[in-house]
Amino acid sequence: MRTLRIAAAALIVCTALVACAGQDAGDGSTAPTGAPSVTDLPTPDPTGAVPPPVDPVDPTAPLTKPGTRPGGPPQPTSTSEMTLTGRVESGVEPGCLLLDGYLLLGGPREVLTAGASVTVTGRPAPGLMTTCQQGTPFQVASAKPA
Repeated sequence: MRTLRIAAAALIVCTALVACAGQDAGDGSTAPTGAPSVTDLPTPDPTGAVPPPVDPVDPTAPLTKPGTRPGGPPQPTSTSEMTLTGRVESGVEPGCLLLDGYLLLGGPREVLTAGASVTVTGRPAPGLMTTCQQGTPFQVASAKPA
């Protein structure tokens, strides 16, 4: 009896899938409404040229300038030494400290505490992966109270 129920359920599902796949879109094609047909797909460039990048959310919007990202501090174009002064803030993850949109890595933790006004010197490390989900990584070479 159980096998009969499973077979009947499978038959119903298969019938429904076949019925949905065979629905006519009204213009002679069997593609669902809004789905691109083979003729709508872009053809590859025979020269091998790479198309310019587009914003995946809004393909008509211009991309941000190199060295910047929306909602964050300007991304440094080099890793030259910088000095930052300001108030340290706690990040959303435990142990993450931010200063002016930069994620502070290393440095003396007795000076770098949440709420402290500090001056730090170091180098941005924008390519460095961290567990903190915010800020541009900044490798602290030295820190002192401001």
